[in-house]
Amino acid sequence: MKKKLILDVDTGVDDAQGIMVALADPGVEVLGITCSHGNTPLENVLKNTLRVLKACNRLDIPVYRGCKLPILADKLNAGDYHGKDGLGEVPDPDAPGLDLLQKKKAAQAMIDIVNENPGEVTLVAVAPLTNLAVAVQLAPNFPSKLKALYIMGGNIESRGNTTSCGEFNFVADPEAAHIVLNRYTCPTYIASWEFTCRNSLPWDFCNKLLAQKTEKAAFMKRISKLSMTKAQSQEYQKETTEGNGFNSCDTYAVAVAINDSLITKSEQVAVTVELQGKYTRGMMVLDYMELLKKTHKAVIIHKIDLEKFKQMLINSLM
Repeated sequence: MKKKLILDVDTGVDDAQGIMVALADPGVEVLGITCSHGNTPLENVLKNTLRVLKACNRLDIPVYRGCKLPILADKLNAGDYHGKDGLGEVPDPDAPGLDLLQKKKAAQAMIDIVNENPGEVTLVAVAPLTNLAVAVQLAPNFPSKLKALYIMGGNIESRGNTTSCGEFNFVADPEAAHIVLNRYTCPTYIASWEFTCRNSLPWDFCNKLLAQKTEKAAFMKRISKLSMTKAQSQEYQKETTEGNGFNSCDTYAVAVAINDSLITKSEQVAVTVELQGKYTRGMMVLDYMELLKKTHKAVIIHKIDLEKFKQMLINSLM
């Protein structure tokens, strides 16, 4: 039986790579892709997602329009890294139109898909968690029907990439992250910012990956040129990846959702999100002292089998 996934994305370059990894795996069935504000405004996310599906010849995958704004926070995007359009500022004049979108909205689509496949669907959330927060408000029993939830977001050592100690996806909608971490009690796995930094991809591998003589590799090379140039800057390397290479954040969460045997080191701990702090709003809190008295613990990923991960990336562009 194939592993059934819903991907919740804010399609920038790493989301694109994650989508391509999922679509290339013969053991995976992507039941739908839900789109959120995040790396770029929602309209761009929708267009970008369809462009990725076109590059993979998979426009049969249903795509759903989600939330264009966070619950309470100010709107945020990452255009300086992913490009103003979210996909490297290399427009496609023949890009698919938004008429291909499903009429149903993202949160309702999540609920309906899971109701049709109770206990079988893994939800992979690599965007601000707004759509997930809306879904649990609409259907409080929704999380109990999931097989598992994989999140790219949050941080484990207060190391920020958007604020002093806040990771982008959580800072972009702290209230949504708080709702999800406190109300989703299904098996939950978190690929934090620091984890992705410490498992970044060596540049020689990135060159090998993008040198494959395929249309998919050519597409990925075009859309990732801007972000890779940014990632190679001395300032960015010092602040984010400790000089190790390229950090394709969201792809890690997708990969371990497909195959959790990739995880070689992890720990289980209760988590929540700080909402009030002047400097710490949006920061993920790890409750090692168990003061929160939460029975639900998240799996915090620390290390993965990087060679297996690399092979998944290579396969995605073949």
